[in-house]
Amino acid sequence: MNKIELLAPAGDLERLKIAFTYGADAVYIGGEIFGMRSAAKNFSLDEMKEGVEFAHNLGKKVFVTLNIIPRNNDLDRLPKYLLELEKVGVDAVIVSDAGVFNIVRKTIPNMEIHISTQASTSNSFASKFWYEKGAKRVVTARELSFEETRKIRDNVPDDMDIEAFVHGAMCMSYSGKCVISNYTTGRDANRGACAQPCRWKYNLVKENNGEYEQVLEGIDSSFFFNSKDLCMIEYVKELIESGITSFKIEGRMKTAYYVATTVRAYRMAIDEYYKDPKNFKFNKMWLDELKKGSHRDYSTGFYFDSPDANAHNYESASYIRNYDFIGIVLDYDKENDLYIVEQRNRMFTGDKIEVIGPFIETKNATILKMYNEEGEEITSAPHARQIIKMKIDTKLDKDYMLRKEIISL
Repeated sequence: MNKIELLAPAGDLERLKIAFTYGADAVYIGGEIFGMRSAAKNFSLDEMKEGVEFAHNLGKKVFVTLNIIPRNNDLDRLPKYLLELEKVGVDAVIVSDAGVFNIVRKTIPNMEIHISTQASTSNSFASKFWYEKGAKRVVTARELSFEETRKIRDNVPDDMDIEAFVHGAMCMSYSGKCVISNYTTGRDANRGACAQPCRWKYNLVKENNGEYEQVLEGIDSSFFFNSKDLCMIEYVKELIESGITSFKIEGRMKTAYYVATTVRAYRMAIDEYYKDPKNFKFNKMWLDELKKGSHRDYSTGFYFDSPDANAHNYESASYIRNYDFIGIVLDYDKENDLYIVEQRNRMFTGDKIEVIGPFIETKNATILKMYNEEGEEITSAPHARQIIKMKIDTKLDKDYMLRKEIISL
């Protein structure tokens, strides 16, 4: 049985390494041009080279986004950039535009090409079209149901990959083709600069003889474009058996902690399925873990049917945050039996915390003592990215993450 690919977002080199450490099979990243997340830190060519080498040493893959909807003047730099990507050794490029596709085929003909979700591929005829032109994979439109996905799988060649989003932010526009950002802020969403106006609060009114009446009565806070996040952790079995080849997690703008928690949860679920597919059972702990990262309310998107009013949150566009990511383990001071930790949020001696790591169950722990870089004992670590040494009542390892529940007063 060919095992499903778990594909994670990586906004920078740290998140790339965390994604692989926590169980991703591949990552998708953006370079400094041509990607749909221009506000992300993104990768220089040198960083990309380091990331690709890190991935390949683990037997894993790196895909690069080239999925803006370009104008003529965007394309002048593309051939030179493509040759640089080939030299770096990336495993595939992700494109949405037929012109970009054509330039890739002519410039670096041996490069694997994936068709972005921005291309709105929603049927087997379009999928076969791209395959016959030389594409290896389609990232299906987010608007497809399980049944529609299965029909594509049944009607395309066996060696064509089908990639689909399974987790993360949803767009209220079809396959992300939105012009609200352009209209309201002058920032082009289709060229990587979306201002996310769908998350803003609006008041919808209609004019009647010079008077304005509210259309959506009874809704106090009108975030009526605000989609809930997609979360399919409860349906891993159905996803695998629908014929999807690659599970894609959204979030190149998200933190290293988000990448770790999300990849870890889906990794555990996927691995559990393959142990015994016939008797696979959902473990609520996986969903609980996803809720311990910053998220919006969850929905199942289009997988079961077209979303209804429950797929949006009209009351707030804010993220739900129940835990603070407080630190990441860098190393171990064996001589003094202390862990070296980089602080990410304020922590105190005596804090009751949770510890997560790749391929382990969540641990409960207590911070017993902390020391600053000068070796002085401290009771709190308030400074951003402060390096501390910590005595703790459990065993840690490099890249384990520490988190603390946010207690509301």
